[in-house]
Amino acid sequence: MTDLAAFAREKGVKYFMISFTDLFGGQRAKLVPAQAIADMQQDGAGFAGFATWLDMTPAHPDMLAVPDPATVIQLPWKPEVAWVAANCVMEGAEVEQAPRNVLRKLVAEAEKEGLRVKTGVEAEFFLLTPEGTEISDDADTAAKPCYDQQAVMRRYDVIAEICDYMLDLGWGPYQNDHEDANGQFEMNWEFDDALVTADRHSFFKFMVKSVAEKHGLRATFMPKPIEGLTGNGCHAHISVWDLDGKTNAFADEAKELGLSDQGRTFLGGIMKHATALASLTNPTVNSYKRINAPRTVSGATWAPNTVTWTGNNRTHMVRVPGPGRFELRLPDGAANPYLLQAVIIAAGLSGLRSKADPGPRYDIDMYAEGHTVKDAPKLPLNLLDAIRALDADTELKTMLGEAFSGSYIKMKQQEWDSYVSHFSNWERENTLDI
Repeated sequence: MTDLAAFAREKGVKYFMISFTDLFGGQRAKLVPAQAIADMQQDGAGFAGFATWLDMTPAHPDMLAVPDPATVIQLPWKPEVAWVAANCVMEGAEVEQAPRNVLRKLVAEAEKEGLRVKTGVEAEFFLLTPEGTEISDDADTAAKPCYDQQAVMRRYDVIAEICDYMLDLGWGPYQNDHEDANGQFEMNWEFDDALVTADRHSFFKFMVKSVAEKHGLRATFMPKPIEGLTGNGCHAHISVWDLDGKTNAFADEAKELGLSDQGRTFLGGIMKHATALASLTNPTVNSYKRINAPRTVSGATWAPNTVTWTGNNRTHMVRVPGPGRFELRLPDGAANPYLLQAVIIAAGLSGLRSKADPGPRYDIDMYAEGHTVKDAPKLPLNLLDAIRALDADTELKTMLGEAFSGSYIKMKQQEWDSYVSHFSNWERENTLDI
């Protein structure tokens, strides 16, 4: 186990950010001087849980965020500071609703069945003006801006700096591009165990925002920050391996699309619980402006609205691009890095245990011919529908943990209630004179 005090001495670190992620995906931290890190590594840093988006009251005892030293990262853009992910505990017991704890529990459940879930994510983001109201590059106006060579080079300083940092951190970044919306980018790094991917995803969001601010810009992972443009997805690539990490349990060349019977039933769990898991993969009011969006300027939303799967076809919720893995195209940029991985494992394990059938494979263009599919469930139209679907899915709630599920549903319902009580300009413009 890494001794954080020794790490500080060796690397010249002055401060540690002891960080945890709350139910709404907010990243919370305390800045701890290196001289105090030994005690913090042992006992944790104290937080008032109610002051963050956790289901607690001011009367709750201190919540302690105990750093996981295996996750420590020296900030490449500010080397005197190191970031470390933490596990939340209260009065000696793990906080069951804390997202990283939810994921760790499900990783352990998979290990009991002899399986290691490995994932990669495609985290898309926009680079906006500091006010967040418009894209930052006035020249980025093409109707089909995806992979635009000039546009990506105009933001070379930002993208290359982030990629250089990922190279130095050993993440194995392998491509960066301008995405399908004006002002939008995607950066990819190698897949790994689900918890490692979640920690890196969490740090990536922090790093992108920090580097953008350094360059006088604002980065956002908001699902639909600009009306009419393609939204920010966060597609997840999923495979399951034996515990040694060397044998892909999803791969079987003799089977359809090279997906083994195990892989097919894991996929069956994703399909079975899709409408409920949307509440975690698409967790905000704004998320449903991406899923149910009209055609964008570029000609397609690149987001699903129906629970279907296919081969190598990007118009469905799940595609199987090659043997031994599949891509879940439902999640968006607002997804909590830990809950995204947790709900994938929960739904997949449910499918494995019940030998769930993923249903028929469709190879049609869902954007052009989706109306011909009559028996596939539709994805939720809004956050309220998604919350209700999760509440009705007792199996998925049990897999995720009743304490977590109850807290998440309660707080998301409060968020929805806050949203619908807001008086909007649309109401004034369209109903003032009725």
